[in-house]
Amino acid sequence: MDDRPGSLTSLRSRNRLLVLETVRRHGRISRVGIARATGLSRTTVSSLVADLLAEGVLTESPAASPPGAASRGGRPATPLSLNPEGGGLLGVHLRHTDVRVLLADLSGGVLGERHRVIDVDHKPDQTLEFVAETALDLVATEGRDLGRVFGMGVAVSAPVQSRSHTLNSPSMLTAWSGIDIAARLRDRVGMPVHVGNDANLGALAEWTYGAGRGVHDLVYVMLSDGVGAGLILDGRLYEGPTGTAGELGHVPVVDGGYVCRCGNRGCLETVVGARALTSAFSHVRGPDTTIADLVALLAADDPGARRVVADAGRMIGRALAGVCAMLAPRLVVIGGEVAAVGRILLDGVRDELARRLSPAIGHDVEVAAGRLGDRAEAFGAIVLATHQTSAHLLKP
Repeated sequence: MDDRPGSLTSLRSRNRLLVLETVRRHGRISRVGIARATGLSRTTVSSLVADLLAEGVLTESPAASPPGAASRGGRPATPLSLNPEGGGLLGVHLRHTDVRVLLADLSGGVLGERHRVIDVDHKPDQTLEFVAETALDLVATEGRDLGRVFGMGVAVSAPVQSRSHTLNSPSMLTAWSGIDIAARLRDRVGMPVHVGNDANLGALAEWTYGAGRGVHDLVYVMLSDGVGAGLILDGRLYEGPTGTAGELGHVPVVDGGYVCRCGNRGCLETVVGARALTSAFSHVRGPDTTIADLVALLAADDPGARRVVADAGRMIGRALAGVCAMLAPRLVVIGGEVAAVGRILLDGVRDELARRLSPAIGHDVEVAAGRLGDRAEAFGAIVLATHQTSAHLLKP
């Protein structure tokens, strides 16, 4: 069959994905609702839905009528939803210091999860072997058919080429230079594998499942060992032509500051990254201070912890001010490991944005905590797999 761009087969594949995306974003929606939301004809929607129901990807669940409701005649609209039993997807987050692997059903429900501390930056072979073994073990443990796991998404802490999904800046992950992550994992797990920047995928996840649902313009800030941002503009992820849009962590905020891993001085990451915040307390609590320790100090109303976190929030607000002035997003979502420090950090961001932005822009920008916690980037990898995979789920 002809699946070249512009062919009828290619068009049908895109329409199938459009239907699946519409059902996923609404949760439950009728055929008529899909036609209205997508602009596809009712005939086309009915044909695509019939195929997806036959394949077990979608399921019907008749809506119950309210007690005493009078019948209006005709066939009632039957809501459709993704069938949790229809298949699965894998999401992986490769942070600098640890790995998370999720197995989810088609509706985004977590079926299984594994996490391990690994020196990802310097041990690519060990990292990829753990991911492959863990993914296959999760599928087997949960009793799923590997042939119905339609793809794997991988979130990495480095810029990624938006078209090829290969690392764009291996200089920040020197041990990974020349490694084709997608190909290595695809050969081991036997399914399509797609790679994306973790902050971008965190933005996709919060927009799809979390704090950004229903918002068409948002900035997601990932605060972890590194600092990044993902941009959703007019309902689409914006990566830039080279995949480097959103590198907020490498915006200089301190003249003559510490040297960053990117080679510059005074980058935001050197001030508000997890290591920077915990090192502020290492002289009194020892070198093993963690973000959890910092959260505990905040709960105990420690004045030093409050000061460090509030200052970090203001630094983030300083770096975001130019972004918000240019793009005027409706929402800034703060996520990642460091976001667990909570309200004081968010208040610092809000205060600095209010001070630096004109009232016309500042009044319209909301700052909120992410809802997906440290799973956000792995969930975003699952969204990437849903969008990109060319497996059976998306083929006519």
